[in-house]
Amino acid sequence: MITDPWFYVLAVPAVIILGLAKGGFAGIGVIAVPLMALAVSPVLAASITLPILIVQDVVSVWAFRKTWDRGILILMLPSAAVGIFAGFALAAFVKPGAVELAVGAVSVVFALQRLWLERAAAPVVAARPEGLPWRGVLAGIAAGFTSQISHAGGPPFQMYVLPKKLERDVFIGTSAIFFAVVNWMKVPAYLALGQFTHQSLATSVALLPLAIASTWAGVWLVRRVPGAAFYRVIYLLLIGVGGKLAWDGAISLLR
Repeated sequence: MITDPWFYVLAVPAVIILGLAKGGFAGIGVIAVPLMALAVSPVLAASITLPILIVQDVVSVWAFRKTWDRGILILMLPSAAVGIFAGFALAAFVKPGAVELAVGAVSVVFALQRLWLERAAAPVVAARPEGLPWRGVLAGIAAGFTSQISHAGGPPFQMYVLPKKLERDVFIGTSAIFFAVVNWMKVPAYLALGQFTHQSLATSVALLPLAIASTWAGVWLVRRVPGAAFYRVIYLLLIGVGGKLAWDGAISLLR
């Protein structure tokens, strides 16, 4: 288990952020691994994070188990598996910085465009566009790929699902189930790459009580945000997360 106090100064807020993300404030969890990576290697940070995510998924899926969209999951989960396998197979050839820069830039443009289109404050619950399923397939592949490469699967998922204007709890429940399955899909790749160690797993266990508590806190908070305001918050978070990813990716490529 890691005993460096500086690591826990960074890991505690990182786990709280993960909990809030799993509780419904989608996207902000992408900050957690870079935050931990200020004290340990990015590989170790990702290895510590994955078991925590899997436990937090249990809480978020249970909390929103009655509100989810079956069609989206049927469309996107198989394609996410393709993306995860591609990320595993191409890990030696793909620079995470390039992936982060591309995903971040596209996320910012997408979120700004959606905020502009919805500036008239249209109702959150609206008719959902069900056509063009190939977009869902591509988004699933991108979400799986970026999740495997750099734990950044949220933006591609959101870019396909957010325009559908699901009810708040349906959006959160669908996201919770999607990433719960995706995180389990990533476990074989992590095992094959030897990324789970006694040290990383022991550290994950030490952080689990905080992880569970912060996820319940996220569930409690998000249910007090009105539906219309929730989507504006998510778009703004997507801009922030996308900007962070683009910045990290650019800095990584310039080193």
